Amino acid sequence: MAKPIELKLKPGDAAPDFTALTQDGATVSLGDFIGKPVVLYFYPRDDTPGCTREACGFRDAFAQFQKKGATVLGVSTDSLKKHAKFAGKYRLPFTLLADEDRKIVELYGVWGEKRFMGRKYQGTHRVTFLIGADGTIKQIWAEVKPAEHAEEVLAAI
Repeated sequence: MAKPIELKLKPGDAAPDFTALTQDGATVSLGDFIGKPVVLYFYPRDDTPGCTREACGFRDAFAQFQKKGATVLGVSTDSLKKHAKFAGKYRLPFTLLADEDRKIVELYGVWGEKRFMGRKYQGTHRVTFLIGADGTIKQIWAEVKPAEHAEEVLAAI
């Protein structure tokens, strides 16, 4: 297992604001969600095994997140078109944000060196931030097991 990324943000910090396009082409900002908890989860790529398991976990628990008043936002560096296809294929009821210019992944410190099958490359680390209704980071998961992750986050809200 790869060593988890060393994050620059920590619980108690103000969550950096950003603006991004959704899979539907709408523009949203983190500030739009002040007053409710936000699950901001970063993942490497649409429609890959781990990312699909993680997204489907959030999909399957989505009604429970809604009951707790939480917004779920998935972020990757994939394009709007890829996000729209991924969301449609797996019927994802939450928002995916396209970060093609890598501004959000860099703002949150989740872009960095990765290793896979002996190869080093730059990419998005699978990290989740739970942001409180007040806009501060409440919890961070830097080591994520995709299949169980949604339940773990739900329990923390």
